[in-house]
Amino acid sequence: MLSPTIRNVLVKGSQTTKHTPRLLSTYRKTTSFKIPIPLSIQSRNMASKKPNSSPPSHDMVYFPQMTSDLPASSHEFRRVLFTGLYSQVVLMTIPVGGDIGDEVHTVDQALTFTSGTGLATINGKNQEVRKGDLMVVPAGTQHQFVNTGKEPLILYTIYSPAEHAPTTVHKTKEQGDKEEDEGRDEAPAWSRRSKQENEKEGLVKLSGKYD
Repeated sequence: MLSPTIRNVLVKGSQTTKHTPRLLSTYRKTTSFKIPIPLSIQSRNMASKKPNSSPPSHDMVYFPQMTSDLPASSHEFRRVLFTGLYSQVVLMTIPVGGDIGDEVHTVDQALTFTSGTGLATINGKNQEVRKGDLMVVPAGTQHQFVNTGKEPLILYTIYSPAEHAPTTVHKTKEQGDKEEDEGRDEAPAWSRRSKQENEKEGLVKLSGKYD
């Protein structure tokens, strides 16, 4: 929408021709528009990003609009987006009436909720969660998350270090439980090495210079 100043300039016509170009130029420079990305396109883009299956290169990994426009049409229970030397980013969608499962991890976990409402139970204590909330679960702590709303409970979680295989995609919780029981969803050895080991092998250099 044009500001009152610009609108007045335009309606006065030829009387302000001398100043119109300068004002319009200023308006264009100081006004920006955010064009929303359709959710269907966001879902396809997220699914098309190929996660790394080996130690990551030292390049930017960018996921736009993760907190504001995360695709609400996602139906995958779990998808690993990135695995680093010391952390892992995972997208999760809990269906209506569903849950993550009562569990304990040996790694730290931070969950950011981007859609829906739910109930978190951490070490026996309940807490309602909703879009915009962050929940941290320390390693070795019992936790469970239940979708109590009328839409999918969507979140992205950061494990530190990694918890799942780098290329994991689980359509359902049942698939995830089965692969975990069969030992087919394990974090790679390279994601569980110590700081000293990574520096010794040259994977991490304080110089930031790599061959």
